[in-house]
Amino acid sequence: MEREGGKSTGVVAVVTEPQFTQRYKEYLQKLKLLDRQHRLEKMPGGTVALPVLGETLPEQHLLELRNRVAPGSTCLLTRLLDPVPSKKAQGCSPAQRLCLEVRRWVEGRGVTWSAELEADLPRSWQRHGNLLLLSEECFQAKQWKNLEPELWETIASALGVQRLAKRGRVLPDGCRTPAVTLLLGDHGWVEHVDNGIRYKFDVTQCMFSFGNITEKLRVASMSCAGEVLVDLYSGIGYFTLPFLVHAGAAFVHACEWNPHAVAALRNNLEINGVSDRCQIHFGDNRTLKLLNVADRVNLGLVPSSEEGWPIACQVLRQDAGGILHIHQNVESFPGKNLQPPGSSKMEKQHYSYPQKITTNKGENGAIRNFRGKTPSSVTKLEWQRWAESAATRFATLLQQVHGKPWETQILHIQLVKSYAPHVDHIVLDLECRPCPLIG
Repeated sequence: MEREGGKSTGVVAVVTEPQFTQRYKEYLQKLKLLDRQHRLEKMPGGTVALPVLGETLPEQHLLELRNRVAPGSTCLLTRLLDPVPSKKAQGCSPAQRLCLEVRRWVEGRGVTWSAELEADLPRSWQRHGNLLLLSEECFQAKQWKNLEPELWETIASALGVQRLAKRGRVLPDGCRTPAVTLLLGDHGWVEHVDNGIRYKFDVTQCMFSFGNITEKLRVASMSCAGEVLVDLYSGIGYFTLPFLVHAGAAFVHACEWNPHAVAALRNNLEINGVSDRCQIHFGDNRTLKLLNVADRVNLGLVPSSEEGWPIACQVLRQDAGGILHIHQNVESFPGKNLQPPGSSKMEKQHYSYPQKITTNKGENGAIRNFRGKTPSSVTKLEWQRWAESAATRFATLLQQVHGKPWETQILHIQLVKSYAPHVDHIVLDLECRPCPLIG
């Protein structure tokens, strides 16, 4: 366990001569006082220390050991400042080790261990360097309150970290601010490295999704040399940085309205050496004055980025268009597996998958969609249906914004992760081009 200043309090042990060790061990085991998570240790002078549970061993047990269990034995208490884990402890999973350490410490405080307390321990967590982020479901029992703040020091020590925080629900403030409480430590700033890119941020103020790593790797593999990109929901630079560092974008306009995320983004651009190729637009992107500049637009907001769709159309280059990466949570019903488009009879009848949609207004103002054939790709019916709808909607928006017909083409649908039961986080790659003038 770690106290302030980093000094370990270790574990309590009872010391005796080697010839009495086995008798002491049997007695302590019988009373469930022996600490099985740490090895017996040889002490200077040839004595042996047996680790025990709790913060001390009551005097009654010391008298029993000295007078009845092993008459004539030396029986002293000591504290092992750097106890050696037993073979059993070394074979434990982190969650099992946490349970054993917390139980030993709780019982040492005179609190009865229960199935309720054990069920209230975390089974998983996020590690950010020397900070551990616990889930909101753990440590909800009322008994824990009386054990703070030493409880958090015990947990940190058991899991090998110096700081501890607990996650709550994301606040409905538009910034997706995490309701994170710092339990141990004086600040929430951490550093995380993904694919050679350094991200620094405050876990109490900014979100970081480990589940988005596949999309960040995909972005990093794109060829964006010479392109100008607008990232409408930049955050701390989740996708802004891969586009700059690995994909080779010439310049990125990064939009963000969370001041804490903007502070982290500025720092992350600096430490990754790309600050000269990025301009931060702080504030609501729906009021963005930028227009007619982007070869590519990233709309990385879930559950939906639809409020930013008109701005995405506004910033696309009017002469050449570009590519949109549109994130969306799509409900996927159970029993409908991944399959190529057109592979089922129902889909052939009702869910033809257009790859190209051209929206044009006729003389009477009616909208006409011209659909072309699509290459086969593995997807879900719900993804296809949403992609069609988005492609049609963008073709309409682009015509409204730029005053001429546009053509949208579905290039790819990428699964990022399962967001919730029967909800998929996907990305639609949509190519948008102005229609060539005829005549």
